[in-house]
Amino acid sequence: MSHERTEIQYGEQKLILETGKIAKQADGAITVICGGTMVLVTVCVSNEPKEGTDFLPLTVDYREKTYAAGRIPGGFFKREGRPSESEILTARLIDRPIRPLFPKGFFYEVQVMGLVLSSDAEYDPDVLAVIGASLALSISQIPFQGPIGAVRVVRSNGQFIVNPTYKQRQETDLELVVVGTRDGVTMIEGNAGQVKEDDVVRAIEFGFQQLQTVIDLQE
Repeated sequence: MSHERTEIQYGEQKLILETGKIAKQADGAITVICGGTMVLVTVCVSNEPKEGTDFLPLTVDYREKTYAAGRIPGGFFKREGRPSESEILTARLIDRPIRPLFPKGFFYEVQVMGLVLSSDAEYDPDVLAVIGASLALSISQIPFQGPIGAVRVVRSNGQFIVNPTYKQRQETDLELVVVGTRDGVTMIEGNAGQVKEDDVVRAIEFGFQQLQTVIDLQE
């Protein structure tokens, strides 16, 4: 796996995708960087189909270790335990848009692992993990029918913002995570106050336009 690095403007920061330096034994491995936040996503697939199954045996795991923020657990509990609620929800955020893009009858075991290597406490790594999963699958030998792009969109002072900081997310009345392919939106997740339906539709359309640049970057 040769070393490759590419980047685009992603909101106020640059989105950097890098491969070929870490986890070379995985079938696909991508490091996604935005600001001081870095997420490693790896993909592994079995050599043979899983016997006795009639569904896609896909496992998605996502972890945010405390060392990513420069902290080490102390006191009685020195080991980190089961995934937190946030980690479980992020794993589902990754799973939902990629699961339909495997070919019908593909029964090989696939594991997608997202690990936050560093966090700057400014940008949420969850969307970065979705992008990393898409590209890790795309560069592997798995017949993944992607890539997909993902963006978080908020509205502030009547303007839509891509890749907002945690502070900007607190000051908004509309927040969406939009994931899609070239052809259309595949998943939407978000929250809002009392907003008009037209505003939500415009936010989705804006997000869909922005995620196309993420797909361009992967290709």
